[in-house]
Amino acid sequence: MAEPWQGPSKQGLYDPSFEKEACGVGFIVAIDGHRSHKIVQDAQRLAISMNHRGACACDNDTGDGAGVLTAIPHDYYAAILRREEFNVQLPPFGRYGTGIFYLDKLHHQESEAKFTALAKEVGINVLAWRTLPTDNSNIGQVAKNAEPFMRQVFIAPIKEISDAEIDTQFFVLRKRATHSIPSPGRRFYICSLSRLVVVYKGQLTSDQLWTYFPDLLDPLYNTYLALVHTRFSTNTFPSWERAHPLRMIAHNGEINTLRGNVNFMKAREGVMKNSEFGKSLQLLYPVVEPNLSDSGSADCVLEFLVHAGKRSLPEAVMTMVPEAWHNDITMSNEKRDYYQWAACIMEPWDGPALISFTDGRFIGAILDRNGLRPSRFYVTDDNILIMASEVGVYNVDPAKVTLKSRLKPGRMLLVDTKEQSVIQDIQLKKEIAQSRPHSLWLKEQMITMDELRAAHSEVGHPKTIKYQASGLADQRLPLFGYSTEAIHLLLLPMINDKKEALGSMGNDEPLSCLSSFAPLLYTYFKQLFAQVTNPPIDPFREKVVMSLQCPIGPEANILQPDAKQVHRLWLKQPVISIADLEVLKLTNHRGWSAHVLDTTFPVAEGIAGLLPKLQAICDEAEAASKENQILVISDRMAGPERVPISSLLVLGAVHHSLIETRSRMKVALVVESGEVREVHHICVLLGYGADAICPYLALELASSLRDQGIIDCNYTDEMIFNNYSQAMQTGISKVMAKMGISTLQSYKGAQIFEAVGLGDDVIDKCFRGTPSRLGGVTLELLATEAVERHNNAYKFSPDTLVLRDAGNYYWRAGGEKHINDPGSIAALQESALTKNKSAYDKFREATMESVKNCMLRGRLELRTLDQALPLSEIESASNIVKRFATGAMSFGSISLEAHQTLAIAMNKFGGKSNTGEGGEDAERYLDAEKRSSIKQVASGRFGVTSSYLAHSDDLQIKMAQGAKPGEGGELPGYKVSPD
Repeated sequence: MAEPWQGPSKQGLYDPSFEKEACGVGFIVAIDGHRSHKIVQDAQRLAISMNHRGACACDNDTGDGAGVLTAIPHDYYAAILRREEFNVQLPPFGRYGTGIFYLDKLHHQESEAKFTALAKEVGINVLAWRTLPTDNSNIGQVAKNAEPFMRQVFIAPIKEISDAEIDTQFFVLRKRATHSIPSPGRRFYICSLSRLVVVYKGQLTSDQLWTYFPDLLDPLYNTYLALVHTRFSTNTFPSWERAHPLRMIAHNGEINTLRGNVNFMKAREGVMKNSEFGKSLQLLYPVVEPNLSDSGSADCVLEFLVHAGKRSLPEAVMTMVPEAWHNDITMSNEKRDYYQWAACIMEPWDGPALISFTDGRFIGAILDRNGLRPSRFYVTDDNILIMASEVGVYNVDPAKVTLKSRLKPGRMLLVDTKEQSVIQDIQLKKEIAQSRPHSLWLKEQMITMDELRAAHSEVGHPKTIKYQASGLADQRLPLFGYSTEAIHLLLLPMINDKKEALGSMGNDEPLSCLSSFAPLLYTYFKQLFAQVTNPPIDPFREKVVMSLQCPIGPEANILQPDAKQVHRLWLKQPVISIADLEVLKLTNHRGWSAHVLDTTFPVAEGIAGLLPKLQAICDEAEAASKENQILVISDRMAGPERVPISSLLVLGAVHHSLIETRSRMKVALVVESGEVREVHHICVLLGYGADAICPYLALELASSLRDQGIIDCNYTDEMIFNNYSQAMQTGISKVMAKMGISTLQSYKGAQIFEAVGLGDDVIDKCFRGTPSRLGGVTLELLATEAVERHNNAYKFSPDTLVLRDAGNYYWRAGGEKHINDPGSIAALQESALTKNKSAYDKFREATMESVKNCMLRGRLELRTLDQALPLSEIESASNIVKRFATGAMSFGSISLEAHQTLAIAMNKFGGKSNTGEGGEDAERYLDAEKRSSIKQVASGRFGVTSSYLAHSDDLQIKMAQGAKPGEGGELPGYKVSPD
């Protein structure tokens, strides 16, 4: 049973990892470091003015979270601790530390004793414990139910050490305490533990914050900076612990790549070293503490980089949130080289975000590379800088403003209170870029494919590929689940047009878990997309901020900046040719080597052969990671005697196995697969940790079809690969953009998918952390389907001479079920044309059966009560139908007449019709009988005017989906008409 202060755990359709939030954030700082209580008062006004950016619970008095971070008010605390009950003389400011703890009254003494003992172990004295005064008379009941017992600790080093050493000791103490003291039923959370700053926060609104903590209202409470935050939990459960500011940051936005960032940070623990910490560094793991929000995870990593990674706070922030440097031709070479060096040690924490940060000396803010969160700031003539996530939150005489501006995408605002200056973004990043010889390191250490090709010229050029010239008769095609439909509809357009084929119709085939045709594992994964407070980006108009370039191969120690960190292979994009793969397999250039992991098992072993082989591959990968830099996951050995395991299954198992053993960052994972041919396949592999992919069978098939005249005979092997690769790159960018992710390096391993119909054994073994709410297909069933595909390919009969076509895209007799099949459509047309009730009943029955065969909703059954309710307790039919609404169908898809007829029908009985994305004829706006109540605004913005918006009851805004002319959601350009 969960404690009152704990949020709900994963259950049913709820998963806390999908929580999102939108917030208000701001800070005020005296640039010269001059203390005053006015800073606190101004911060209070700043926070209360952003109250609209926060939210409250249903009792209207429980906030989603609010807090303030200030410099330690030394005079105030010193006066308190001189009192008789404490009788403690505090050291000078900066030579001691303090922090507020969330405890529970039942166990607090035990927790404090453990903390005191641990402090002594790391060389720190606990000077005093203070029960923090609070006033909960104005907060809501929900907040009261989870209210912590707050205790404040004061600590100081036992020995005389430097300020930097004090910071390190305090960090180690907090980290070890957080790992070792909490236990089930015992509350233990440290808001902050620092020699310079202190955090007051809680499950409050921004106006309750100041009355709840009487400390903040005392005139003796002086500070030179204050960072405030008010939280809006868009679809989260608020808590005291999740309120901001955190220890170093206050965050407005979302980290879309969180799963990958956290996994890779865990994997880096296997290669991290720090001479100051020695073996005790392991006591600080995991770097990212469990059950944190995206902000909390980022805060942990930032704190770790600053205290253990020999980086200043501004540089650590630059490393995690880099500018869009790949395509910026105006950027200086030294700055670009710095960012490329930084990319070799950590992937960006990508997503729309305004991150404010401070360590007590520096305070600043940085905006994501796309600039998808607002940030305004100004400086006054009395040397005060104010930054906020919106304008109008702080009143100041315009005559006193000496500088007014806004943060631009990827840019940083920084105040150094020690140097008493505002450091401009250009100056700051120039100094950091020049702090080490990054350009020289890149020149000496970076490896490229051109370099490897030159070193292995005997292997061959990308245009020379080996293939079996058997075209559609190649027996490997059914082995890997190819169909003539997929080849003609998907593969050939990519070769011929350098882009994916567009399709405008909905997908009415069964979910993979309901299919009877053994679909590939990739089809069980559904791409997630940006939603709630999270905007997608446009991969074409915002192409300048996107990049598919990635470093692959062993990562060096992130905690020790040096040249070794760029001794990696830099790939311009993740799809590689067969010849380039051969180069990687055979290389011994500059000490690099590769090991091939065979992913096939003997057909004689049958279904039972898959699971042992999967585990054997994981063990082999772990052993090979000690001696090699590249692991090639290959199903090339598949044939009459050997059954291939899905490349995705093996990749996921190896990737997570290496993360658990902390070996993932020692190797690159390259996939050589006969399964892969579609953009979705590539994206799923990348999402589960692949560094590069060679779809060898698709390329060999294309070359064979060229030789048979099906593809243009003038296409060379190199042109075929380049066209196919270009189509893949465009497709990958589109998928990333739907989730608001700009860089492939961030997308890799981020697991931006949901599985539908995969069992727990598959998820736990290969796709840990991926939501799969239904359960379903097991490893045994996947093994059965793999053996079946093998039998279909190599069990000779007249049927196996022709490539099977299951009818995934077009209905075929005896093929895959579809919701819209010829029988139901014929019955519908007959019932409409002849008003035949019997034909309509056939249509209804056929459709219900089709939905049951294809969709989850068709499997749901109504629960009935044993005893009927009296009609007096039931709503009237006239009220019930008010909730009825049509699906969103544009008039372009169903015709103007049908579109208007639907609206008339719904309006007659009080329901609502939906315009869809195509807009509505303006003549219908004022006609109550013909007007659609629900109006949509999508990417194409067809027919969207102020009048269109004004004449709606409900507005639906599509962010990451919806048709764009000629691109996607998907709407082929020729379908766009003047109407």
